[in-house]
Amino acid sequence: MTAGGEILLSLSGVNAGVGGSSILHDVSIDVPSHGVTALLGRNGVGKTSTLLAVMGLIHRTGAITFDGERIDGEPTHRIVQRGIGYVPENREVFSALTVAENLRLAERGPARYDLVFELFPELERRSRQLAGTMSGGQQQMLALGRVLLTENRLLIVDEPTKGLAPNIVSDVAHTLERVAEQVPVLLVEQNLGVVRHLAGPAVVLVQGRVAYSGSASAFLGDAGLTKRLLGISGQGSHS
Repeated sequence: MTAGGEILLSLSGVNAGVGGSSILHDVSIDVPSHGVTALLGRNGVGKTSTLLAVMGLIHRTGAITFDGERIDGEPTHRIVQRGIGYVPENREVFSALTVAENLRLAERGPARYDLVFELFPELERRSRQLAGTMSGGQQQMLALGRVLLTENRLLIVDEPTKGLAPNIVSDVAHTLERVAEQVPVLLVEQNLGVVRHLAGPAVVLVQGRVAYSGSASAFLGDAGLTKRLLGISGQGSHS
């Protein structure tokens, strides 16, 4: 699935669970060092758990390597220090703080405000606004801006268009496209139109196991396969 580029992040035989419940079963995924890799599947199949396993936020076994070095034995803060930025599903901005304060809390070493404000000029204009008073799309841009403020080598982004109006979905997708020119992205996304536009490789999970690994466009172009694995045609989106 990664022909034409080296592997930056690799999961091999990863098992994970929460509260004694097993969620991931022998999951193996390769994420190349460029572009967007999509992680797809119906609700509850283990997509977010895969991201949490990479970040060391849930118990897992198996091998996880980043740039050729094992990270599965490291705590979350060390994984972050290696240059993996994580944007969670619910954005988790500090609603009682201003945009500027949210960004300032994310500083780690030299801060790339020029890049962030080039990608998100609205954040600069709204620097004094409380994050909690912003729209969902604006909060998503703030969440992306925080991880781009430092020089991360990989971004892990969980459902960035969830709950957004269609016109805002288009804006976020365009922004992610520009972001992927700067840093590779592992993307969990339910909107298949966004996936078709952005992703090169795709991995599909079914009940915590990898059911497909290959080209995103080939997968979405196979109506029977997308219907079987996602419950919907690759021509649309799924919830």
